[in-house]
Amino acid sequence: MSYSFKKQMKSFTFAWNGILTCAGHEQNIKFHLLAAIAVIVAGFFFHITHIEWMVVMLCIGSVIAAELFNSAIERLVDLVSPERNRIAGEVKDIAAGAVLVTAIAAAIVGLIVFLPYVLALF
Repeated sequence: MSYSFKKQMKSFTFAWNGILTCAGHEQNIKFHLLAAIAVIVAGFFFHITHIEWMVVMLCIGSVIAAELFNSAIERLVDLVSPERNRIAGEVKDIAAGAVLVTAIAAAIVGLIVFLPYVLALF
């Protein structure tokens, strides 16, 4: 099997379309993207270290990826179970819970990274 650059580029296009679709239709990902921008601005403002940047970027990526997975799961559940169904609802709740856990962990990391910088201002 040979490598096809054209197929690879198509795959990236599909992935970007998925991200843009989610960003255009899902309110929660918009919040996460705004939070990510605020954190990145704070990182530049406080001149955080390279290691802190790596940790912050991993947290941002994890939260956004979790939100993308959650959105995909919600759409799939809606497709296969358009009428109300207890198990379908539980699946959606579990996926949303995964986003919440990831976001809480990221917020804690944010406090660990940024709180010393904020306190140093006072």
